[in-house]
Amino acid sequence: MTKPSLPELLHAAVTAVGGVERPGQVTMAEAVAEAIDDDSHLLVQAGTGTGKSLGYLVPALAHGERVVVATATLALQRQLVERDLPRTVDALHPLLRRRPEFAMLKGRSNYLCLHRLHEGAPQDEEEGLFDQFEAAAPTSKLGQDLLRMRDWADETETGDRDDLTPGVSDRAWSQVSVSSRECLGASKCAYGAECFAEMARERAKLADVVVTNHALLAIDAIEGAPVLPQHEVLIVDEAHELVSRVTGVATGELTPGQVNRAVRRAAKLVNEKAADALQTASETFERVMELALPGRLEEIPEDLGYALLALRDASRTVISALGSTRDKSVQDEDAVRKQALASVENIHAVAERITLGSEYDVVWYERHDRYGASLRVAPLSVSGLLREKLFAERSVVLTSATLKLGGDFNGVGASLGLAPEGTGGEEVPQWKGLDVGSPFDYPKQGILYVARHLTTPGREGSRGDMMDELAELVEAAGGRTLGLFSSMRAAKTAAEELRGRLDKPILLQGEETLGELIKTFAADPDTCLFGTLSLWQGVDVPGPGCQLVVMDRIPFPRPDDPLMSARQKAVEEAGGNGFMAVAATHAALLMAQGAGRLVRATGDRGVVAVLDPRLANARYGSYLRASLPDFWYTTDRNQVRRSLAAIDAAAKAEGK
Repeated sequence: MTKPSLPELLHAAVTAVGGVERPGQVTMAEAVAEAIDDDSHLLVQAGTGTGKSLGYLVPALAHGERVVVATATLALQRQLVERDLPRTVDALHPLLRRRPEFAMLKGRSNYLCLHRLHEGAPQDEEEGLFDQFEAAAPTSKLGQDLLRMRDWADETETGDRDDLTPGVSDRAWSQVSVSSRECLGASKCAYGAECFAEMARERAKLADVVVTNHALLAIDAIEGAPVLPQHEVLIVDEAHELVSRVTGVATGELTPGQVNRAVRRAAKLVNEKAADALQTASETFERVMELALPGRLEEIPEDLGYALLALRDASRTVISALGSTRDKSVQDEDAVRKQALASVENIHAVAERITLGSEYDVVWYERHDRYGASLRVAPLSVSGLLREKLFAERSVVLTSATLKLGGDFNGVGASLGLAPEGTGGEEVPQWKGLDVGSPFDYPKQGILYVARHLTTPGREGSRGDMMDELAELVEAAGGRTLGLFSSMRAAKTAAEELRGRLDKPILLQGEETLGELIKTFAADPDTCLFGTLSLWQGVDVPGPGCQLVVMDRIPFPRPDDPLMSARQKAVEEAGGNGFMAVAATHAALLMAQGAGRLVRATGDRGVVAVLDPRLANARYGSYLRASLPDFWYTTDRNQVRRSLAAIDAAAKAEGK
């Protein structure tokens, strides 16, 4: 029997998921197959509606080597494992004459820990009782959640937090889960043979396709101990998110509360001298943090330096002492020791990292209204790490609807540690960029309107003319508006202002769960939804429910963002344009994602309105506009009002 061709396989898969074949999808699948065969790297931009999941799954399954697919969002992981992969495997089975296996793998804390569930979480003395099920009254929300999880443990096959519906709070979940550092290890644990996390790992070892997330991919790359099974091909979906997810995993944090918890956990397990030294160091650190002002620390202040040295040395002593002491009053000593060790090791690692002071790290203070001050350290860049750990041993395909910024892939490529496209040698990975377009006719389906007449937004202060403009646009659109704001304060101010002015329901992020808000917004065309960062990327409302997307301003990083400003300065010191490489790239990615909320299906029509004249007037405006879908462009406010009114009238005539 002849080997089936890629177009045949793709046709079978698209038919199975009830989709429509797109030229861009075929082009993408062929390019992915070629990259896998050549052992090369590919960056592929595939617009909304291309069907990019099948564009990479079909060639990956046809190839037959083990593939890891890493995504940023839970929604896409679920879509792959629950919908796309089962149907695709069923469709390809007769053609390939084999049935590829697939599995989901997440970090250990995403799985229910049977040891924690049955033995109880080791409690800190201040927090009271040892048995969390006794401590949480069954009438309390926490108590009810814990009892529900105990029942769920008997019926679940995966123990995966995301399979528990309805979900539970982070606080409740932390009572029944452990981090990889707190885990006793399958061989030492009474429940090792039934462990959900271990079973997930075993399934992944046997699977042809392993679906995971960016965070686990980053842990696998950074920590040296392999978490993912050996694989020949890596596909990174939602790749525009990768750098920030890897940065998050590589960021260390110290807070007084976290240090206090470590002291309490270790106190019973070590000699008095070691415990007292850690307690004293903790108190010194807390005093320093009380005076901490937010901002970057280019040099470590003397008092903080002393406090960190004391923490580092005291925690090292505790780590050595933890192995030997036995306290008869401690129940389930192995678990208590493991939890204490994890807490103290983290403090030692972060204190030592900041004390050693690498030129490649950025250190800063942060202050949070609710949680107080924290000390943070993050890498100035993760590009070297990604180049070395990601691209060395396998073929890598990175895909997203937004990878091409300002007309090429080099900006995103640089953030991933890649040299400009077409250059490279033995040490530098070779790669190719491909834009397979979109099935949508953007110039006919959408308008990009820039409110050129408005005042330029300042750092603070009210923008009265912007509010007037926003109210008029929403009125003309008949509601149907997704408002994307640069800060929560701006979203809240706009929601309050427009609730007073317009007879339209205005939903505000934070007033209900995001899922509920999006559901309500999609169901009622009169409704508007205002919010900040997660709305720029997470809303998928095809049809007449969303016909106007408004951005209040260009979403540059805040000038006082310690990490972004440090990255900008580093580019400038190396002779580059820091503003374009960091701030403009960040804004371009977010704007491309935000503008992508408008057209989600072939029948969608609408307007993306940017209420920031700099997009039309500033020199960098053309770079940002070139990163957006190719909408029809105008600065004529009257034209836009007429267009919005016509789109609204057409939707109403169709009864929508």
